[in-house]
Amino acid sequence: MSKFPDRRMVLRGTLGGGAITVGVPFLECFLNAGGTALANGRPIPTRFGTWFWGLGTNKEHSTPLKVGAGYDLRGELKPLAAVQKHINYFSGYASDTDGRPNFVHHSGVGLLRCGRAPSDSKALPSETIDVTIADLIGGASRFRSMEMTATGDRSHSYSARGPSAVNPPEASAVGLYKRVFGPEFQDPNSPTFTPNPELMLRQSVLSAVREDSKRLEQRLGAADRARMDEYYTSVRAAEKRLALMLQKPPPAQACFHPVQPRAVPDGTNWDLVGERHKAMTDILVAALACNQTRVFNMIYSWSGSNTTKQGLSTNHHTLTHEEPKNAEGYQTLHAWFVERAMEAWAYFVARLASVREGDGTLLDHTLVYAHSEHDTAQSHSLDGIPMMTAGRAGGRIRTGLHVSGADKPASQVGLTLMRAMGSSAVGWGHGSMKTTQVVGEILA
Repeated sequence: MSKFPDRRMVLRGTLGGGAITVGVPFLECFLNAGGTALANGRPIPTRFGTWFWGLGTNKEHSTPLKVGAGYDLRGELKPLAAVQKHINYFSGYASDTDGRPNFVHHSGVGLLRCGRAPSDSKALPSETIDVTIADLIGGASRFRSMEMTATGDRSHSYSARGPSAVNPPEASAVGLYKRVFGPEFQDPNSPTFTPNPELMLRQSVLSAVREDSKRLEQRLGAADRARMDEYYTSVRAAEKRLALMLQKPPPAQACFHPVQPRAVPDGTNWDLVGERHKAMTDILVAALACNQTRVFNMIYSWSGSNTTKQGLSTNHHTLTHEEPKNAEGYQTLHAWFVERAMEAWAYFVARLASVREGDGTLLDHTLVYAHSEHDTAQSHSLDGIPMMTAGRAGGRIRTGLHVSGADKPASQVGLTLMRAMGSSAVGWGHGSMKTTQVVGEILA
């Protein structure tokens, strides 16, 4: 028998004359001496995700005055106090549309997620940054990426392979739970594994459909061939996902099985949105810990947020247009809604930080990009859209800093995230948003 226990080890014995086996949970001895990798040499994975809230902030009221470490939390940012050490805040970065119209509540998303301004008010202009990063790191997990929206609306997604290939989100916490931890879930730390024959059949069907699609392509024009290419990409991703599910998954030290959440009633009241977000966050954290995905996108509130509050006759979006500023120059009810968003963001970061993994936490092995679509919703301004990151990306990112962009293109933040996640891209963005410069202050 080996001197050290193996992750496939089971405890054997007899009960009532019959042989029994009991699986051993994931133990610290299954890690290397430093806790930075599994004992078999496989590194602890690094994850990437995005988190979005709508309608920005009261910029003059909330932007930190101090640059660098120990920055001050003002206005709507005060709920971040408990997790400030994990968060970098970026202010003053420019988002230039290069003469294209400012499609309100839409252009800012394209500029920050695609590095270019959209040409219409409906579709994102190109592949989003999460998809680019998923191509680097998402192929080794069951789900290439996971999209969620706490708004309850399945049309709310800011993740896309291209203008006509949006990744649809889960809008129900119960639906998200069943998708990840339903019958197809295989515990990565279980000593036993039985391939699901239904998955084998599904994989064969996908292959057959793909062959038919290739024959169809020969009769299509250029635009339709481009759409079919996006389709091929999705089919290949599905085939790879099924192939992974037919193999025993690698161990995941931090894996735990979450409790199935209650069904949250439909509605946009802030407390329902908050409950939906918390439930989805808890499921996502478990999914990451169990290596079900390495890329994710969470929407707390949609751009042009329609979140409501009991007792108010209008929603958050309308308030940003109609509410007068107070004596201090900001909109107090608008600020109240943004504070609820920041409380949700703080919860999200804290939950990632609460799970121990290797020599650190799940958050230490994750990089989250959070942003809105305007800096000042009342004027639909795109200059200085608030952006944040949380997590250390496996030690590649410094945290707890406020970085002032001084009108540099906001795409510098995106390129920095791509580099931290292992991309060799020399530059990123288009037109005025094209950059080859990174935010050196946060790179470790």
